Amino acid sequence: MLETMRRHGVILAIFAACTTGLTAIVYSLTKDRIAEQAALQHKVLLDQIVPPALYDNKMQDECYLVVDKALGNTQPHHLYLARKNGVPVAAALESTAPDGYSGAIQLLVGADFSGKVLGVRVTEHHETPGLGDKIDTRISDWINAFSGKKVMSKDDHNWAVKKDGGEFDQFTGATITPRAVVNAVKRTALYLETVPEQLSSLPTCGEE
Repeated sequence: MLETMRRHGVILAIFAACTTGLTAIVYSLTKDRIAEQAALQHKVLLDQIVPPALYDNKMQDECYLVVDKALGNTQPHHLYLARKNGVPVAAALESTAPDGYSGAIQLLVGADFSGKVLGVRVTEHHETPGLGDKIDTRISDWINAFSGKKVMSKDDHNWAVKKDGGEFDQFTGATITPRAVVNAVKRTALYLETVPEQLSSLPTCGEE
C-alpha cells in the first residue's frame, strides 16, 4: 500500500514538473508576440483620441506619471505626450471618474494644452448593462460627443449634462453615469493645460 502511494506520488510529481516546464516553454515562445500585440492595441487606442496627423513622435515611448486629485484619485496616472517637430502639442492622459453609478470609471482623455478635447475612451467600467454602459463605444457613440469640445474655464457651464443645464446628453433612466464622465473629462482637460509648465519635473513611466 505504501509502495503504491509512493509510486503514485512520484508519477504526480513528474506530471506536475512536465506541465510546469511546458507552460514555461509556451510562455517564453509567445511572450514577445503577446507584448507586440498589446503595444499595437494600445497605439490604436491612442490614435483614436489623439489624431496621428497632429504629432510625429512615438507617444507610447514618451510616457510620464502624473499624480493629482483632479484626475479622480491620488494614484499614478500615465500621460503619453504628443510632439510635433519636438514641440509638445497634446497628450493622452489616464483619468478616473470616481462617482460612476456602479463604481469608478477609467478613462483615457486626449486633449491639447488649451482645453480642447481631442477624444475620449472608457477603458474600464462596471456600469449597468442597457443603461450606463452607453459610455462604451461597443454600445453607442455617445463618448464621441467630447471630440472637438473646449473647456473655457472651471466654471464653464456647458460642461454638464442637459439635465444640469449643460450640452451633453444624459441617458434615459441613467444620469449619474454620463454626469460622472462629463465632469471627469472636464477636470482632465483643465489639468492638461498645466502639463507643459511642469513637464520637466514629471517622473517617467520607467520610474514606477
